[in-house]
Amino acid sequence: MGNLTYRFIRWGCMSRLYPSVLITVILALSLTAPSSARQTPPPIRHIAMDDYWHYTDVGSIGLTITNFGLLGQGYRREDQPSCMYKLPPALEIEQVEHLSYAGLWIGGKVGGVKRVSTGIVDGVFEFGEAGFEFTNTADPADTIQVRSSLLTSPVFSPDAVSHQDFLCDFTDTNTAVPGTEPPVEIPDHVPLGVAVHLESYAWNYSFADAFVILNVAITNVSDHLIEDVYAGYWLDVSVGNMNYTNIYQPGGGWNWYDNLDGFDQEHRMAYSFDADGDDGWSESYIGVRFLGSDPMPSDLAVNYNQWEWNRSSSFEYPDFVMPVDDIERYDKMSTQGNLSAIPNDPANDDGSWMILIACGSLGDLQPGSTIHVVCAIVCGRWGTGEEDSPERRANLTLNANWAQIAYNGEDSNGDGILQPEEDTNHDGVLNRYILPAPPPSPRLHVVPGDRQVTLLWDNSPESAIDPITRLEDFEGYRIYSSRKTAGIEGGYTLLAQFDLVDNLGYDTGLDPIRLPEPVTIDGVTYQYQFVNEGVLNGWPTGNAFAVTAFDQGDPQNNLESLESDIDENLTFTYPGTPPATEAGNAYVYPNPYKVAAAWDGSGDRERLIWFANLPQRCTIKVFTLPGDLVKTLEHDASTYSGSNVERLSTGFGISRRALPGGEHAWDLISEHDQAIATGLYLFTVEDHRGNTQVGKFLVIK
Repeated sequence: MGNLTYRFIRWGCMSRLYPSVLITVILALSLTAPSSARQTPPPIRHIAMDDYWHYTDVGSIGLTITNFGLLGQGYRREDQPSCMYKLPPALEIEQVEHLSYAGLWIGGKVGGVKRVSTGIVDGVFEFGEAGFEFTNTADPADTIQVRSSLLTSPVFSPDAVSHQDFLCDFTDTNTAVPGTEPPVEIPDHVPLGVAVHLESYAWNYSFADAFVILNVAITNVSDHLIEDVYAGYWLDVSVGNMNYTNIYQPGGGWNWYDNLDGFDQEHRMAYSFDADGDDGWSESYIGVRFLGSDPMPSDLAVNYNQWEWNRSSSFEYPDFVMPVDDIERYDKMSTQGNLSAIPNDPANDDGSWMILIACGSLGDLQPGSTIHVVCAIVCGRWGTGEEDSPERRANLTLNANWAQIAYNGEDSNGDGILQPEEDTNHDGVLNRYILPAPPPSPRLHVVPGDRQVTLLWDNSPESAIDPITRLEDFEGYRIYSSRKTAGIEGGYTLLAQFDLVDNLGYDTGLDPIRLPEPVTIDGVTYQYQFVNEGVLNGWPTGNAFAVTAFDQGDPQNNLESLESDIDENLTFTYPGTPPATEAGNAYVYPNPYKVAAAWDGSGDRERLIWFANLPQRCTIKVFTLPGDLVKTLEHDASTYSGSNVERLSTGFGISRRALPGGEHAWDLISEHDQAIATGLYLFTVEDHRGNTQVGKFLVIK
């Protein structure tokens, strides 16, 4: 039910420790939203649609981004990160969540009266409460738009800024939720009269995968002047690790009230962290860094404030209290907090601290005019040191600096002026969002075989031009598989490396992997081949493969060799037998099958056996000994993807998969949707020429 349905979800489930309040609201199909009596914005001509299911996943940070001014998902969706760093397959101890919610705040003065429009405020947890003051304007069919600069991406676009762009629009001009009848009012909301276009950018480079840039364009769509504009983010930070204690399980969840916050003035960055690190499971920072604005006033300030959740007064921390109305919120945004008094004692000051970081004044916003504000959500693992310090924040600072470098682009000295020597593409325009870049990963084709996997890839990375140096600096290829050695760090094993003969690296040359003649498959020509022998048939968790490309680096600028991301072409494969010419030699493995085999999950639907040596097209039937039909499976090697089995349909988080064609999986669930019992079973394989084979297998529970 779109916007309104989620509005009662997000209003009804906002509380961190309170039960949800579910209030059913009927969505009427009205085509025009009620207009504000305070201004005359253009009417909404359709029912708005809240999009709360998109999150960044191209790099190591998973940040939920919505089209109504909210970030994060409040730890309400088990299958979706709120702000997780690092994403799987990083080690479980590194998979840390960082915030419940965050929201955009925009403040200004209309006729001398202070107004602030908010994406969320403290203490809202029931339907109809104040704080959710942005409504989206995207068409219901559009919601958040996604595009990518990666050539291998299905959403590749030459207009993309990063490896994963999200684009959306919303506004503060509505005083009621669009499309509701009778109108569902947004409480205590006095609009500024702005429309917001949000673009987020994320990369998968190893040096730039720990931040998401938020580029906000704010346009005055009213007929009045908005004076002294400020913009920033409110954050409800709660750092914890679901693998330490899982908040989604009964009795699970970490302590909400053990965070500490801080402000790094030098880097214009607010930050937060878990005070005790949860026995090593939550040793991670989150930061919000202001990167720039357009226009960029010479006297622009970045103001920081914090307060304990939903506390509008405090004897213990009188300098840090929650603003309760637009006037107080604007004053917080436009005033620097008492930085010398920031609570920082882990033994006494940890708590549920909110963060507010805002920049301004951005000047006055005339009707029809637009300003841009750019910030980054940044994460970083703890460095050295027993307490919060620049040394312990070293990784956070490094990642935040890369975010600044990305924003600066050609403006290498950050002064906002394009110097002739900075104009790397000689177009006379200051181009932002440029990073040193490795060559892209090649186009990869995976061919699973019987106890082996063949990798084919093209030579497209070899002509890539670095966006900073403008040189072709390709150096070589690296071949990875999913982890093959227990106890090693990271999720992958390096199988081989091949690089040019140029006195850099190993100088192996590319001839050992070069095909005698290029091979063309489905319109793509491949020049290289690598065969991994000795892999286990049907063993899905151990057979993910990728080929990356790396460059020469830039020692003159102290930049190490850069490598494309493994995830660009990572493919899960299930080695096995190729299609047989006809029925007659099919078999089942493992046979006998014992429940809780090494590749099984914990549930009934996470079990797995394979029918192997199958014809290209055939029908498989399973029977009990008395002859009762248990299951029918239709096999077509050209289309079979494992979607009939839960363990395979998810692809273990990877969408690209390759199957050998002569095998078909079964999860031991019958036609009646029940797990089969212990016993001996018969199976038949009938090919489409009418040939039939009979076999048997044993299930032991």
